[in-house]
Amino acid sequence: MDKIYRLFIEKKEGFNVEATSLFHDLIHLLEITGLKKLRMLYRYDVQGVSEEEYNEARDIVFSDPPQDIIYEETFPIEKDDTVFGVEFLSGQYDQRSDSAAQCVQILTHKKAPLVRSAKIIVLSGKLHPEQINQIKNYCINPVDSRSATIEKPKDLSQKINRPGSVKTIDRFTAFSDKQLSGLMKELGLAMNLKDLQHCQKYFRDKEHRNPTITEIKLLDTYWSDHCRHTTFLTKIKSVKIEDSEYSGIIKQTYRKYLDSRSFVYSDNTRADCLMDLATIAMRELRKKGKLKELDVSDEINACSIKIPIEVDGKTEVWLIMFKNETHNHPTEIEPFGGAATCLGGAIRDPLSGRAYVYQAMRVTGSGDPRKDLHHTLAGKLPQRTITTMAAKGYSSYGNQIGLATGLVSEIYDEGYVAKRMEIGAVVGAVPAAHVKRAKPAEGDIVLLVGGRTGRDGVGGATGSSRAHTETALKNEAEVQ
Repeated sequence: MDKIYRLFIEKKEGFNVEATSLFHDLIHLLEITGLKKLRMLYRYDVQGVSEEEYNEARDIVFSDPPQDIIYEETFPIEKDDTVFGVEFLSGQYDQRSDSAAQCVQILTHKKAPLVRSAKIIVLSGKLHPEQINQIKNYCINPVDSRSATIEKPKDLSQKINRPGSVKTIDRFTAFSDKQLSGLMKELGLAMNLKDLQHCQKYFRDKEHRNPTITEIKLLDTYWSDHCRHTTFLTKIKSVKIEDSEYSGIIKQTYRKYLDSRSFVYSDNTRADCLMDLATIAMRELRKKGKLKELDVSDEINACSIKIPIEVDGKTEVWLIMFKNETHNHPTEIEPFGGAATCLGGAIRDPLSGRAYVYQAMRVTGSGDPRKDLHHTLAGKLPQRTITTMAAKGYSSYGNQIGLATGLVSEIYDEGYVAKRMEIGAVVGAVPAAHVKRAKPAEGDIVLLVGGRTGRDGVGGATGSSRAHTETALKNEAEVQ
């Protein structure tokens, strides 16, 4: 087995910006006045390189000697110092480790080594156990991180157990409502009892068999608000507008909507829903022939318009694509990854249409990030943590793919304390001739191409569709 090299990197005085910032947060936000000094080191465990390769990478990849102090295997501390580490949960994407491994691979021209990183925090001063726990809780988000182990591992490779046979839910078709409710809780489903009853009826009357857990999980995912916009597609049977200072304009707008529906749908059999309310104006304009630039296709994710573009003196038809994404709940429980994936989700659709995504916009809503951390709601992260980490997550994703964000606007209002708002929007462009559209047919081969991501698995997208209480931060595998 290859040797594991361990090193610690600490910024020199004047360069230790992250440590200084955390020190001030703990003093001023947590009011831990007994804290006299804080040090921060990044620990790297490296496996799969020779001693010569390690020595070269140590001063080129893992550190910058003019501003870093390098310790190998261990580092000095004072007798009464408190030391703890923070590392990502197993399977959670660690950008620091991944970037380091890629840089070493470029250096050696060999297979990328295994790299694991952790943040080590050293506290000096007279601190009570309660204060130490308070600091740990501030530094460790249980959704994506944990307290790091001190012992050096013997092997950095991840052990993945071979999955067994997919389990069938025995007697599912004969379950009572009480048993169905119990199954919903056991599997952590986002669907409600009526949804599950519908599934039960289908498997009982059509398939004449019991479903597997995977089948129920997939149905739960595809029926969730995240994937199918269930709430927006819910049929509206009746509308009552309460009297208020705005009721007049609301009633007038709703009447215009009903008139537009009558014009757009001649048979008027289409279900009245929130999604229709949001899109009816464009449907009316299209029927009147005023949206000739609209690119009409079976794709409903990114909006595309056709415009003439002059390229090297020759006019070409291009598609301009627009896409937005919301990641309110994921950003609330894991700010960095949630905001990063908000931008990633917006980029995904134009990118899959072969478009170059060149411009973005970010609009967010937060409570006051300057408020005392003691006012944080139970089971939630502090607004300051959400705001700052979400900004880093969005920036990280955008910087990695070279995307310019022309507008970043954060709205501060107490209404966002209960639920964060995280919206990302992008614009892309591609020559129309580059876009190939075809429909899948039986017998087609499907290739799943991409890099390793987080620990979502089946059901990862349903987290934001579930009702959340003070236990939201325990939903570790739901940060889609």
